[in-house]
Amino acid sequence: MRILLVEDEVRLARSYQRNLERAGHLVEMLHDAEMAHARLMDAPDLFDVIVLDVMLPGQDGVSLCRELRRVGVRTPVLLLTALDATEDKVRGLDAGADDYLAKPFPFDELLARLRALNRRPPTFDPVADTVQVRVGDLLIDQLQHAVYLGAEAIPMTPREYTLLTYLARNADRVLTRQQLTLHVWPEGTEGGSNVLDTYIHHLRDKLEPPGDERLIHTVRGVGYSLRTPKSAAAPSAAAPSAAPAQTPQSAPTVERH
Repeated sequence: MRILLVEDEVRLARSYQRNLERAGHLVEMLHDAEMAHARLMDAPDLFDVIVLDVMLPGQDGVSLCRELRRVGVRTPVLLLTALDATEDKVRGLDAGADDYLAKPFPFDELLARLRALNRRPPTFDPVADTVQVRVGDLLIDQLQHAVYLGAEAIPMTPREYTLLTYLARNADRVLTRQQLTLHVWPEGTEGGSNVLDTYIHHLRDKLEPPGDERLIHTVRGVGYSLRTPKSAAAPSAAAPSAAPAQTPQSAPTVERH
C-alpha cells in the first residue's frame, strides 16, 4: 500500500514511517498541510491512503481534508488526533474523512484500519446502475454526485451523501440501524449509535425546512425510513420502484422526531 503520512511531530512521524515500512508499505512523509496539498494536486491518484494528523501548523488536518474533497481528491483519509469527543469525530467525518483514530493507539489497530480502508469499495461509482434517484422533490444525481430539493442544490458531505442515497434507493422501506451502519461505515469504525443519529439529524436540517412534511422518519426500535411525501405519492415515470406500503395493522411505530 502506498501511504501519504502528514504529521508535524518529526520524531513521531519517523516512528510511524518506520513501522509502516516494516509492515511492507511504501510511505511518503510530509510535515504540514501546505506541502501535502501541493503534493496531492501534483499526484491526486498516487496514494492508496492518506494518514493525516489533525493538529498541524497553519492549516489543520480537518480543513485540508475538506479542501481535498472540494477539489475532487477521493483517496481515503484516516485522521489522527488526540481529540476523541463525539463532536470532534463528527467534524472530521463531515469534512470528508473516512476514519478517525485517537492517539495514543496500538500500532496494530492503525494497520487494521488501513487495511480496511484499502479494501473497501469507493463511495462513488460513476457507472452506478441507477443514474438518478428521485423521491418526491428530492433528486440525487449520482453521476454529478449532487443532491437537489426542488431546484435548490443541497450541499452534502461524503458520508451524508452515502447515507441519503442508501435511504432514497430504499424509499418507503424501513432500514435497520445495523443495515445503515454497515453500509455507511463498511470498515466497521466510527459508526456508533450516536454518530448515526447525528448524521440523520444533519440530513433533516438540510432537507426538512420548518413546516414542511417530514421526509426521514424514525421507526422506534428498528431504524429509519425515507418516505415519499403524501403530496408526491402518486406513481410517476421518474420515481424509483419501492416496496408496497405496509398496512396500518402491520406497520412499525413511526415517530416524527
